Amino acid sequence: MSEGGRLHSAGKLIVISGPSGAGKGTLIAGVLKVSDRFAVAVSATTRPRRPGEEHGREYLFLDDAEFQERVDRGDFVEHVSFAGGRYGTLYSEVERLLEAGKAVILELEIEGAFAIRRRVPDAVLVFIDPPDFATLERRLRDRDTDSAGEIETRLAIAREQLRTRDEFDHVIVNDDVERATGELLGTLKGELEEGSHA
Repeated sequence: MSEGGRLHSAGKLIVISGPSGAGKGTLIAGVLKVSDRFAVAVSATTRPRRPGEEHGREYLFLDDAEFQERVDRGDFVEHVSFAGGRYGTLYSEVERLLEAGKAVILELEIEGAFAIRRRVPDAVLVFIDPPDFATLERRLRDRDTDSAGEIETRLAIAREQLRTRDEFDHVIVNDDVERATGELLGTLKGELEEGSHA
């Protein structure tokens, strides 16, 4: 991981993490719907595009060679390999949003979250926790975007990820989408207020 880039703009960086199927994207979408103080930095990935996904909206879709070229240039704040694909956050994407005055949300895997903490120690890390493992498994199977083998891989990874929850600044249990969205919004607003008084 290159140390080439740096974040130059002052602003709050928020990392939302947790296992696949915990509902990270749903809760983030709920926050964005009711508050314009936040914006999501779109990650880059080498994984295949799923039906309905658009380049620049869900992800910046790069091929392996282009991804590696950008790694070599030091363009990524963090980058990881996960479930057969590579994922990373570009400095340029984060800077663009910080310069626009937004608190920037990154939706990352656990390894990526901890990579951000090493790079940006004052970043806020939030773990989205499923109410139980059976619910997580059901959500992964119901969303019908992964093969059976990919689901088993994600479940095995999730078991490990759940053990890291205590290393996060905040843990939000996604047992009810409306309630959990409200808790996430309140948590993030509280972090912004705290930062403004620092």
